[in-house]
Amino acid sequence: MIIGHNRHRYRVHSDWGFPGEGRYPVNDCHEMVMDQQGRILMLTNETRNNVLVYNKDGTIVDAWGHEFPGGHGLSIHDENGVQMLYICDTERHEIIKTDLNGRVIMTIGFPREAGIYPSADQFLPTESVVAPNGDIYITDGYGLQYVIRYDSRGNYIGHWGGKGEGQEQFDCAHGIAVDTRDGGTSLLITSRNHNAFKRFTLDGVYRETITLPGSFVCRPVIRGALLYAAVFRSEQNTNVGSGYVTVLDEHNKVVATPGGTAPVYQDGRLLPQKKEGAVFVHPHDVCVDEDENIYVCQWNSGKTYPILLERV
Repeated sequence: MIIGHNRHRYRVHSDWGFPGEGRYPVNDCHEMVMDQQGRILMLTNETRNNVLVYNKDGTIVDAWGHEFPGGHGLSIHDENGVQMLYICDTERHEIIKTDLNGRVIMTIGFPREAGIYPSADQFLPTESVVAPNGDIYITDGYGLQYVIRYDSRGNYIGHWGGKGEGQEQFDCAHGIAVDTRDGGTSLLITSRNHNAFKRFTLDGVYRETITLPGSFVCRPVIRGALLYAAVFRSEQNTNVGSGYVTVLDEHNKVVATPGGTAPVYQDGRLLPQKKEGAVFVHPHDVCVDEDENIYVCQWNSGKTYPILLERV
């Protein structure tokens, strides 16, 4: 099966990440990153093996982690030539920094210093990213919808956002990424129930909104000049099983929607999109390799393993 649009078409390999019956169980497959060796690390909230490590051929070469019952966000960062992982756990209300083998380096708890959280239970971090200067940004996508900024040692610096309809506010601040495509450095932050990404400076100053009508997007993933995202549902947040993947160009215009309807712009505005076909249920993240192949993991989709979209 070939899906996608324009010059971005993909052959579907639906059994790419399946390890065989009974091996390496998963619940929700939440996020994926690629390390310097070209291995793909996937985070699941199954504590028998929270992290599965894949080769590009779909073979699982390692598995670790038993202490992340709410494993949700997974990001990777190069620190002086050594790659580190940041795991956001919504049940532990913490962000855990580990090496690539799962050794814990640092844990960040709820931001008591911010004065906006009466208790840790209200802090449900969904994503993290590390800026070029080492500052750590956390999105509280399932909690009070703030973006919390820390220094590289986990010391609180500040916060902004919160739930609301204002330009600087969010409704499900699900993901975050550093964007340097225009020569500067900014943050792209998901506001999923607004069907949008919002751009901010590193100091939290609002710059713009990238609107994606109909698409309940997860985190932004940047590879080269392109912006990718999993769309966990479309049309309405209650529309079960209606997900797909979206691809935006360097101008932040949608150029392909694998598993969804073709992007159509009218008077410069993107028309609402929806699911088309039966490839996906609830895509939750994408990982893109150097050949622009897309690896897609899914939430609440029958405990399925990642799907490969091979660029053709």
